[in-house]
Amino acid sequence: MNYSLKFRVGFHSTKENKPKTFIDAQVPGAVQLDYAKAKNLSPYYYADNYKDYEWMEDVYWTYKSEFNYPGLENNKSCWLVAKGIDFKYEIALNGKVVLSGEGMFTPIEINIQKFLKTQNELAVIIYPVPKVQGAPKGRRQAAETTKPAVSYGWDWHPRLIPSGIWDDFFLAYRPDNFIIESVLDYELVPEKKQAEVNLKVKTNKAGSYKIRWKLIDSDNQVILEKLVPVSETNVLIEDTISNLSLWWPHDHGEPCLYHNQVELLDSEQQVVHEKNDKVGFRSVELVMNDGAWKKPDEFPKSRSVAPAQLKINGRKIFLKGTNWVNPDIFFGKIDEKKYKTHIDLALKANYNVLRIWGGSIINKESFYKYCDEKGILVWQDFPLACNNYQNDRSYMQLLEKEATSIIKRLRNHVSVILWCGGNELFNSWSGMDDQSHALRLLNVLCYKYTPRLPFIATTPLMGMGHGHYIFRDEDTGEEVFQWMRTAKMTAYTEFGMPGPSDINTIKMFMPENEFFPPKRETSWETHHAFNAWTEDTWLCNKTLAHYFGPAATLEELIENGQFLQAEGLKFIYEEARRQKPYCAMALHWCFNEPWPTAANNSIINWPDTPKPAYYSAAAACRPVLASAAFEKFVWRENELFQAEIWLLNDSYKKIPDDELNVFIEFNDKRIHLLQWHYKSPAPDENI
Repeated sequence: MNYSLKFRVGFHSTKENKPKTFIDAQVPGAVQLDYAKAKNLSPYYYADNYKDYEWMEDVYWTYKSEFNYPGLENNKSCWLVAKGIDFKYEIALNGKVVLSGEGMFTPIEINIQKFLKTQNELAVIIYPVPKVQGAPKGRRQAAETTKPAVSYGWDWHPRLIPSGIWDDFFLAYRPDNFIIESVLDYELVPEKKQAEVNLKVKTNKAGSYKIRWKLIDSDNQVILEKLVPVSETNVLIEDTISNLSLWWPHDHGEPCLYHNQVELLDSEQQVVHEKNDKVGFRSVELVMNDGAWKKPDEFPKSRSVAPAQLKINGRKIFLKGTNWVNPDIFFGKIDEKKYKTHIDLALKANYNVLRIWGGSIINKESFYKYCDEKGILVWQDFPLACNNYQNDRSYMQLLEKEATSIIKRLRNHVSVILWCGGNELFNSWSGMDDQSHALRLLNVLCYKYTPRLPFIATTPLMGMGHGHYIFRDEDTGEEVFQWMRTAKMTAYTEFGMPGPSDINTIKMFMPENEFFPPKRETSWETHHAFNAWTEDTWLCNKTLAHYFGPAATLEELIENGQFLQAEGLKFIYEEARRQKPYCAMALHWCFNEPWPTAANNSIINWPDTPKPAYYSAAAACRPVLASAAFEKFVWRENELFQAEIWLLNDSYKKIPDDELNVFIEFNDKRIHLLQWHYKSPAPDENI
């Protein structure tokens, strides 16, 4: 039984001071949102209002809640449970500090029974946001914390750093003995659909108790049932299961899940506590790509390109997907409904994988549960991005605590198939390498708790591609078509194509007098249309003018920009697929955005409106499709047009012999160019 709490919050300049006033607080939420609501501040996403919130990162905030003694039975106690506090905090009950800590991804569970009185006051003090002293303003200030670096400012995210209680916070009434944790592990033989399983259960105490473990299939049939005594607080149950229905990504089969029920029984065989979740059975391997051992082709050869081919249940899977970022600046606002809306859009786009980018958050539990259910693969970065995370003792201790919590929470989720140390760490702007202690630590922890899941230190690694992110290089005149046709990567783990937001999104945050034409030092710039990455990104006005001439209206500008984004993104996806089997994945940058941008690489406008490029990407990621590869975007009179015609096939289902017809359309004419009678391709084969 859980009991929710009502909070009020106030700020103070030093820890010793007390807030002068308290205002109503929303939990989960963020202190900035509470203050803005109480003071009737203009929305943070309008114009450059986010700058008005910056002072809030440098003060203390105290949450306060008052509650009566719950009057529990003798065999129960009261626990304080907090799933996420952002970031450094102190918790006091009736004036006595019961816990101090830091880290937003490590849950808290404290038995507070002995501290309770008839009337109680709970206080949660939030410290100012962590910053590396002396570091320039921006992501460098996040180089000694596990707090998301993106909040400190990025090319699509303003500097707005949330603080507060961002996940569930409640009182839990627990029996004298209860299940602390249960962990299911298994060794799978996919071709036999057989698994050697073991369940590790940790209880609060031993004694005259028993553990009853059941695995129940989707037809409500019990496929395993065990009853064992709790002679020690750590219980191990082992068995072998045959005739399993394997879990598959949605485009390769059914994401089959089993109900995993673990019950703690007292001496009278009554259930005193239980844990229930959904589990799936699958094997995961990250192996060398076809032909990858040939790279490099000279000696001495210390290593080849990194493995980037994923195998699920022994089958090679071509990963088609995107990079997922936090769908809101304020993590406390993100809920199950938001997650489901975005994951459903990813499914409709024919994506089978989401990379959870390292500059962002570790998502809440409902995100991973829905990915399990829907058959979406999850590539999980740890919260490191574009920084040199040094071997500082306090940082390493924090990272170990947070990473351990992350791994333990996610290890039972069948959708999680890859750990990654973080984003762009082996680059000149980061400066980390194989010997960086943070990455060595993460590798050790992943192996300790999830030895059968692959780990890579960062992305990109040798042989993988990040970029390109624009349609045309204005200095060289090269287009994305030339780049992709000459590239040869084992994986494209980031590539992007910018496009302006739709008119309704722009009206959401921009004063009408700034609409057109786009100018620097207006909302166009603060919302990342200019000087976001280079001076002309992400609107890329010069590129739009090159192809279409100057736009006469805002509507025309948006139409032109979104058209280029859709065409460029479609070409990259299809070209990456044409490079299979040497290439094994194509992940677009990026799927969504945390606030309304004027222009960005995202294909979902905040909060959840698809751009035209979304539909283009969805078409390009169909399991089987006809594809044309050509040399450039613009063709002029008297030029010889030529193209290669492909049948792209990521399916393992039999595709029958068939006929493909090719037409070219121009000036309202439609001319038949080719009739191709093709033979059935092999599974996962392009022709």
